Amino acid sequence: MFARGANRIAAALLTAAVAFGAAGCVENDEGLVPVVPPLGIERVDAIADQLPPQVAASGRLRIGTNPPFAPNEFKDENGTIVGYDIDLIKAAGAVLGLEVDVKQTDFDKIIPSVQAGTLDVGVSGFTDTREREKAVDFVTYYSAGVQWAQRAGDDIDPDDACGLRVAVQISTFEDLEDVPVRSEACVAAGKPPIKKIKYGTQADAANALILGRADALSADSPVTAYAIKRSNGRLVPAGGLYDAAPYGWVVAKGSPLAPALQQAMQYLIDSGRYRTITEAWGVEAGMIDTSVVNGATS
Repeated sequence: MFARGANRIAAALLTAAVAFGAAGCVENDEGLVPVVPPLGIERVDAIADQLPPQVAASGRLRIGTNPPFAPNEFKDENGTIVGYDIDLIKAAGAVLGLEVDVKQTDFDKIIPSVQAGTLDVGVSGFTDTREREKAVDFVTYYSAGVQWAQRAGDDIDPDDACGLRVAVQISTFEDLEDVPVRSEACVAAGKPPIKKIKYGTQADAANALILGRADALSADSPVTAYAIKRSNGRLVPAGGLYDAAPYGWVVAKGSPLAPALQQAMQYLIDSGRYRTITEAWGVEAGMIDTSVVNGATS
């Protein structure tokens, strides 16, 4: 499963989370950013001393990201890039004693920019794959997959959703791969196909489910988890996690920055800061216990 890239470049069109008004209406609001408790992170010398000299001397970590892809990265009402990915890389930067410089970058230019040295790290919901590892290294920080959602009280089985209306965001993996494959299996079994309903944003897909215009939705697991967190109990998961794969921070091939970042990430995991950030964003279902360099081949 590819969280972003290849067939997933259009997934960058995702908007931010879903908010629910007092009258039960649903509206988009990119200002819904959770308050992460103070983390109290100080530079860890044993880890920071492993940084490449040029990065250590600069005092900053230049990262490229491509909003909107909530909750990973999107803009708040002030135009500031925020998100789960951003909070996590800033925490890792604090461990390394570095200021994180967030640069909005076209998704398909992030890896080439890391390779060229104009960015230090790509932080944009990248799935760590064997093919990508031929060009760059990855530091894993999350496990993502496809997660369906349903209205509370419903009983939807993604493996037997024949004839149901399923909301997806246009041009995502769920639109192009997940729902079509399931629908083809229905037809092959002599059952009615899944009625796929496409929406321009993930927020609109969630709205459709809440309002009864769809029976379920299919999206990347952190996106679904974030919508569920914002739904005030109206949405719940349907089925398990499908096609799980690691998200990773992109680093130049062979750079000593990768092991330094990996140790910073592991420090966040072991100290509990990782859980604090992840739970604040409502995406704890994809937490990992161990960060590695190049998880697809490890």
